[in-house]
Amino acid sequence: MARTEYYDDPHAPEPNSLVAAASAVVTDDKGRVLLQKRSDSGLWALPGGGMEMTDSLPGTAVREVKEETGLDVEITGLVGTYTDPRHVIAYSDGEVRRQFNVCFRARLVGGALAISDESLELRWVAPEDLESLPMHHTQRLRLAHFLEDRPTPYLG
Repeated sequence: MARTEYYDDPHAPEPNSLVAAASAVVTDDKGRVLLQKRSDSGLWALPGGGMEMTDSLPGTAVREVKEETGLDVEITGLVGTYTDPRHVIAYSDGEVRRQFNVCFRARLVGGALAISDESLELRWVAPEDLESLPMHHTQRLRLAHFLEDRPTPYLG
């Protein structure tokens, strides 16, 4: 299923769903960040996805990282909350989502890197190399907040 992200675009379709989601900034012992090249958009992004009825938000982040990358992580903190109504995601099946995303900090604890059907590629990326990768503005914002090592989470 294809995915198109819109941000502050007057031509974006009207949302028809609101989804609680979680993402994670996973780092390795070298300070690199785990990113996936999404199969639905071709853009680089943090691992993450929608919350299920049996999940907590931190549990969603842990589950999504495992499903999308094969890695086991432990949540270590909160980067921020991202609820900007100008961010709309349209899917080829007709869903147009307004997303509520909670982005966590996470530490690698195990597993083996494995590409899922949601990813074209997985990569550990040094912070100085993030700018060169094509990604949506909202992903860059989360990464910027993480890299700022803010004393309090972003609330937006």
